[in-house]
Amino acid sequence: MMMQRVALMLTLVCISSVVASAEEKPTFDSEQSKISFIGAKPDGKHDGGFKKFTAEATLNLEDPSKGSLKIEIDATSLWSDDDKLTNHLKNPDFFDVRKHPKITFESTKIEHDASQDKVNIVGKLTMLGKTVEVTIPSMPKLTEDMLVLAANFDIDRTKWGMTYGKGKINDDVAIRALLVFKR
Repeated sequence: MMMQRVALMLTLVCISSVVASAEEKPTFDSEQSKISFIGAKPDGKHDGGFKKFTAEATLNLEDPSKGSLKIEIDATSLWSDDDKLTNHLKNPDFFDVRKHPKITFESTKIEHDASQDKVNIVGKLTMLGKTVEVTIPSMPKLTEDMLVLAANFDIDRTKWGMTYGKGKINDDVAIRALLVFKR
């Protein structure tokens, strides 16, 4: 009986070490990462983005659906291709950075499509004090040294109450994200 218990404990230790090795938390590389956006209207467009943000990822190489992603953006670091526009984007008509200095994203589900080597990262995007579920299609690149998540997708700004210029400014905003993690 004692030998069976020892064998069972050794088996559990081995299983837990295998499970633990399947999960990995790479280090975020803020120097190589970027989040930008393109806001458009019928007669033009403007580029912008955020200079400061952090991200945390958990990888599970055996079951990618068990991974996770968290992003925290410093909304006050917002920039655009026009200084006057940058100031306007920071006021209550748009991001209201004094009242809402952070934008966050936290994944709730990761759907892996091995046949196309892509993932859909489903999660909660909180902006202007409102949380909305979004799906971010991403093309991950995993090497021995790094994980790179590249995503190009649109969000409807009005879902967070950002309605200034409705009808003159497109509701959909193109988001471009490149997140780099060192392994």
